Amino acid sequence: MKNFIEEVTWRGMLHDVMPGTEEHLMEQMRVAYVGIDPTADSLHIGHLVGVMLLKHFQLAGHKPLALVGGATGMIGDPSGKSNERNLLDEATLLHNQNAIKDQLSRFLDFTSDAPNAAEMVNNYDWMKQFSFLDFIRDVGKHISVNYMMAKDSVKKRLNGEAADGMSFTEFTYQLVQGYDFLHLYNNKSCTLQMGGSDQWGNITTGTEMIRRITQGKAYALTCPLITKADGTKFGKSEGGNIWLDANRTSPYKFYQYWVNTSDVDAEKYIKIFTFLSKEEIETLISTHQEAPHLRVLQKKLAEEITIMVHSKAAFDNAVEATAAFFDPTMDALNKLDNQTLTEVFEGITTAEVALQDINDGMDMIAALSAKTNFLASNSDARRELKQNSISVNKQKVGEDYQITAADLINNTFILVQKGKKNYFIIKAV
Repeated sequence: MKNFIEEVTWRGMLHDVMPGTEEHLMEQMRVAYVGIDPTADSLHIGHLVGVMLLKHFQLAGHKPLALVGGATGMIGDPSGKSNERNLLDEATLLHNQNAIKDQLSRFLDFTSDAPNAAEMVNNYDWMKQFSFLDFIRDVGKHISVNYMMAKDSVKKRLNGEAADGMSFTEFTYQLVQGYDFLHLYNNKSCTLQMGGSDQWGNITTGTEMIRRITQGKAYALTCPLITKADGTKFGKSEGGNIWLDANRTSPYKFYQYWVNTSDVDAEKYIKIFTFLSKEEIETLISTHQEAPHLRVLQKKLAEEITIMVHSKAAFDNAVEATAAFFDPTMDALNKLDNQTLTEVFEGITTAEVALQDINDGMDMIAALSAKTNFLASNSDARRELKQNSISVNKQKVGEDYQITAADLINNTFILVQKGKKNYFIIKAV
C-alpha cells in the first residue's frame, strides 16, 4: 500500500482529516467515495479536485467509488450556497449521470478486474425505495435537530445569508448524504468519505450515523476549496465555467485557462491537477524561477491537464492555435477553422463590417476609423499610416492600401495591428 495521506498532504490537497484515518488506510485496501451532484451533463474543473482525490486513492491501492447523486441532485445541497438550487427531473438526471460516467472514465479505472477497480453508484437506486415515513423512522430518529442545527452550512443559511432562509428539503440534505455513507458502509464496505472543505459537516453526519446505528467506525477527509491568488473565482472565465466537455469549453480555451495562470497559482495547481512526481515538480518550479518569462511551469501544467482531460491531439491543436496568432507568415492562422479563429481572437476589439463593403474595396482610413472606430478619427488613422505602424494580416500597409475579399482569413476575419501590441479584428458579416 502507498501512503495516500502522505501523497495528498505534500500536494496541498488535505484540509481536514479525522484522527486515525492514515493508520486505517495503511492496514489494508479500503473503500472511499466522493459525491457528485449531476446538475449538468459535464463536470467542470471545480470538480477535478475530488476526482483527483479518487484517482490518487486508486493509485495508492484502494478502491474508489464515484457517487453520482441522482437523489441528492433532486434536493440541492445548502453547503456554500446562499440560495436553493433548481431541482432536476429524473430524465435530465439520468442523461447527466451517463455523461459524467464517460468523463470519469478518463481518470478512473472502471473496467479492469483488479480488486480496487472503481465503481460508480447512484444514490437514487437506494433512496427511491424509501417512503417518507420509513426514512424519518429508520434514519431521522438517530440524528437530533440540535446536532443538525450546529452545522455551519445550516447556521449560515438561518442567520440571514439567504433572503428566504432554508427550506425543509435542504435542511434534510445532511440526513440523506449521511444515509448514503451508511448504505455504502453496509453494502460496499466503504469506510471513508472525501469532499471539499465545505462538505465537512455533511460528511461527519455520515460518520456519526454509522457510529450510532452500527457502532462501526468511519472516517472523513476534506480538501481545500481551490482559490486564485488574485481573488477571482477558480474555474471561471468571462464565458462562465471551464467545463471538461469539449462542446462546452473547447480544448483551446481549456488549454488557455491553464497556460495563463499566475506563477503563484501554477506552482499550487501543478501539484493538485497533475500526477507528476514530487521530484519532477520541484525541478519544474526551480527551472521556472530561473526564467519566469518562459512560463515553463504554466506550459507543463496546461500540457498535462489538457492531455488528461481531452487528448494529445487536442493539446497539439491548442498549442498550434496559440502559436498561430504570433506566426509572422499567417500560414498557421489560415489553417484554423472559424470556431478556433473566434476563440483565438476572443478578447480582441472587433468590429463587424458588411461583406459587400469589403468586396467593393475599403480604404485604410475608413477601415481604421469610420467603419470600425478602432481609431478616434480620420486624422489619427492617417497619422498612424504615415508612421508605418499599421499592418493588415501581419503585413505593413500604407494610406493607399485597399482592403478586399482577398484579405479575409477563412472568408470571415481580417487581423489589423497598430504597432507591436495593439490588435483589432474586422469581421465580415
